[in-house]
Amino acid sequence: MAKEYSSSPKHHHLESRRKRLTLILGISGLCILSYLFGAWQGSTTSINQSEAYSKVGCNDQTFPSTNVQSSSPARSLDFESHHGVDFNYTMETAAKTISPCDMSFSEYTPCQDPTRGRKFDRSMLKYRERHCPTKEELLLCMIPAPPKYKTPFKWPQSRDYAWYDNIPHRELSIEKAVQNWIQVEGNRFRFPGGGTMFPRGADAYIDDINELIPLTTGKIRTAIDTGCGVASWGAYLLKRDILAMSFAPRDTHEAQVQFALERGVPAMIGIMASQRLPYPARAFDMAHCSRCLIPWAKNDGLYLIELDRILRPGGYWILSGPPIRWKKYWKGWERTQEDLKQEQDSIEDVARRLCWNKVIEKDDLSIWQKPLNHMQCIQNKKVMKTPHICKSDNSDVAWYTNMETCITPLPDVSSNDKVAGGTIENWPNRAFAVPPRISSGTIPGITAEKFEEDNKLWKDRISYYKKMIPLAQGRYRNIMDMNANLGGFAAAMVSFPVWVMNVVPANSDHDTLGVIYERGFIGTYQDWCEAFSTYPRTYDLIHAYGIFSIYQDRCDVTYILLEMDRILRPEGTVIFRDTVEVLVKIQSITDGMRWRSQIMDHESGPYNPEKILVAVKTYWTGETNQQQEKQA
Repeated sequence: MAKEYSSSPKHHHLESRRKRLTLILGISGLCILSYLFGAWQGSTTSINQSEAYSKVGCNDQTFPSTNVQSSSPARSLDFESHHGVDFNYTMETAAKTISPCDMSFSEYTPCQDPTRGRKFDRSMLKYRERHCPTKEELLLCMIPAPPKYKTPFKWPQSRDYAWYDNIPHRELSIEKAVQNWIQVEGNRFRFPGGGTMFPRGADAYIDDINELIPLTTGKIRTAIDTGCGVASWGAYLLKRDILAMSFAPRDTHEAQVQFALERGVPAMIGIMASQRLPYPARAFDMAHCSRCLIPWAKNDGLYLIELDRILRPGGYWILSGPPIRWKKYWKGWERTQEDLKQEQDSIEDVARRLCWNKVIEKDDLSIWQKPLNHMQCIQNKKVMKTPHICKSDNSDVAWYTNMETCITPLPDVSSNDKVAGGTIENWPNRAFAVPPRISSGTIPGITAEKFEEDNKLWKDRISYYKKMIPLAQGRYRNIMDMNANLGGFAAAMVSFPVWVMNVVPANSDHDTLGVIYERGFIGTYQDWCEAFSTYPRTYDLIHAYGIFSIYQDRCDVTYILLEMDRILRPEGTVIFRDTVEVLVKIQSITDGMRWRSQIMDHESGPYNPEKILVAVKTYWTGETNQQQEKQA
């Protein structure tokens, strides 16, 4: 056998193979090390920051902070030198402290300001509708909390108690003392659950309703309370898994909607005047009026016609108070029997013309039901000509849209027993079932498959948010989603003790608010270039997904951020999701608003261009007049 020499071809061949193998192993090892290092970098770490409470005056620059969990390394992410974007904001506010407003603005509601409202037409109460400030009237300052503001009680205790210093108004406790709306007990308010027409309390009143229509089967999920007071009806419906949108105007009953939200109950400032309510057609399973003083039969039945628009097919309307049971109460109501009888007869007549069926009148309650479809109603219109069925197909349009004295048409059906627009599953299955508006193809580009994908996406995102903020610890109750799309965010939150105000921007390409209601959630239309219809300090958490990309070319985003600050409670949280460029500009403004914030990676990892900015509004309050005079 031949001896192998070092210079033989076979030896060189083996040597070359060894080198290649070593090179491959080396590269593989580097790849593994790089992957492990990247995974270690992407792991969740905590940024331990001190919690502080401070009371500051107008010139105090002390910023308390809160615990925030980050998906990125503890170092701050810096994108400023690498990105630029044309952003519509007030240049002098970037990286500059924005001062607090005067304490006289502590309860400022920009689009329902009583002083501004007095300049408008008083007919049909138009002066109490939304009248927003002009660009020149906008406030470039932050709304201060009352000097002794405290963190509200946690739910469910908040249903029954609120701190007096947060809403220092005794008027309702005096004016409504006999009706048991609200009582002052030392440094706090107590809400006994009473009401004008339910002296035994809202809970017993709802039990009375439940004996007449099914409230606990899951068939009824969304409700609207017109003229809600302090929203005790909505508060006690919650334990029956019914979510009520309560609304009332900002009027002589000072701060009633503010009390409702302080209790952790959904509510908005609103009024039935000349414009449609800001909700889509076929939104609510049940509507309620307990001595709400709305003239239902006036103006050719305009307000009942609007209620018909927003009621779902088969939905119920509950009326208690004048004129119901007028034979018993007419003296106490200080009205003549003839007047009350005429009012009830007029309401009954409008309801018949709307093709409603009167279910029952028992004791203090009267209940009507909207038909499942309009097949029979179309036949009835041959006899009862008015109100006619509208010819337009814009039944969902409800942002600054005048009411009409015609019946909103229901989608066509094949037979009398079919539900117009499609059958909806009972709650809680309703939350994740494909809504009829999607299954019927009403929303362009949204299919059942995309709906399921959206549900999965938000389930994953909420799991990720739980690592950042204390979602599951009762820290948050009132939550707003500024750009709700299909309501996936709200659906993914159903296991937490929260409720979500789902907002669909009025200028959205696709109107999805009807889908959100079909899922069993509530919401409203809104143009974020204007203020929201709520009081200051009424939300614990605001979710803003892509909202600034939508509005950056339409209005100054500084004022959108100031509006978010107005409605956010001290130590409340905001989650922004947007491009890096947008978030960096947002952070440059919020740094001057006494907010603490951090940009974090997308849940899919650091290479996704979309990032998350988590911000916390720090605790600070305004000063009393005595403190201001002392400083002067």
